[in-house]
Amino acid sequence: MRVGVLGLGLIGGSMARAFSKAGHTVLAAEHDESIFGFAELAGAVHGRLDDSTISCCDLILLAIYPDGCASWLEAHAHLVNADALVMDLCGIKEEICSRCFPLAEKYGFTFVGGHPMAGSHNSGFKASRSNLFQGAPMVLVPPRFDEMQLLQRVKDALAPCNFGSFSVCTAQEHDRLIAFTSQMPHVLSNAYIKSPTALHHKGFSAGSYKDLTRVAWLNPGMWAELCMENRENMLFELDTYIASLQTYRAALENKDMDALVALFDEGKRRKEEVDG
Repeated sequence: MRVGVLGLGLIGGSMARAFSKAGHTVLAAEHDESIFGFAELAGAVHGRLDDSTISCCDLILLAIYPDGCASWLEAHAHLVNADALVMDLCGIKEEICSRCFPLAEKYGFTFVGGHPMAGSHNSGFKASRSNLFQGAPMVLVPPRFDEMQLLQRVKDALAPCNFGSFSVCTAQEHDRLIAFTSQMPHVLSNAYIKSPTALHHKGFSAGSYKDLTRVAWLNPGMWAELCMENRENMLFELDTYIASLQTYRAALENKDMDALVALFDEGKRRKEEVDG
């Protein structure tokens, strides 16, 4: 199989490594020539994804910022082979799918939205690895939900990644859920670390601090775009969280031990309910 990869960051680079390791030919487009050269030396990439090679690809994976993915496909859709499968790997879906589904229909190829639920607080090709997706969930947003053959085609195409499970949903449902499970934790972690007390944490912090602050170390441009593109869902989650925090603050301000115990107990029971 000939695989095209747009972007050689953590996700795109890991895809390139996984497919290359499985014996497939990987062509890549990367604006940073030094990264492209390093990927070639590492054996993850075998050539360039450009106007002359796009039509040769059986699978094209779009792994840059959301607007960049959609804009790239808008500019190159006419070159994509009608038998090809094109997938984005971004953290939002409504914006991308609304722009890319019509292109696939117009030019005859297949487009499926994809979101691998795997990553790291480290970014870039240097952090990529061929087993990043091993056992991880993969969320799919297909153009139609009644084509089992299409879903099987996607699973077969992504076999070198060794995903642990596949979920299927609409673009709207994806973005609503991902605001809570992915984008909100990054905002909360990033805001929490700004406390002036953080400057003096060494020697006083353990697992809970590390768990809460791990994703504060993020790619600012990428996460800003993801949150802004998912603005309405993020505002709902932020408003919900702020209102909840106010109840804890009120209990502390009023020295209401019973209320604080009840709040902690409610959160503990909710954790048991949602995660078993």
